[in-house]
Amino acid sequence: MIQCIRTAPLIRLFALSATLIALSACAVAPARDALVVGQQATIDGEVVRVDTDPWAYDGNAVITVSSAAAGTVGVQLPARWNLCKAPPLGDVQALKPGDRVQAVGTVTAPGEMLVCERPQHRLRKVE
Repeated sequence: MIQCIRTAPLIRLFALSATLIALSACAVAPARDALVVGQQATIDGEVVRVDTDPWAYDGNAVITVSSAAAGTVGVQLPARWNLCKAPPLGDVQALKPGDRVQAVGTVTAPGEMLVCERPQHRLRKVE
């Protein structure tokens, strides 16, 4: 009987810890589910980094955007924009960290989207 009294607080502590861990996982889940690979997505956020160097060797430029809904997303911009169905983006190299943007594109991998495949795709600065 004495042993049961000593273990009761430990069982309650374990149950409380398990509940808190489960609840914290629920709070993070929506951001990870915001982008589904193969689906169309729209994100709004702030530019973290602009990397247009891959354009020099026909790679995709990457505009890294921090979005409240989707976390950090690498927005891919193909070097051969003339092959895209999306309208021209304007001066991408004028974007800088801190700029607010909206991106519409296809989610190609976790944390990545491509702005190119459809006429409604875009990356634009938002004032």
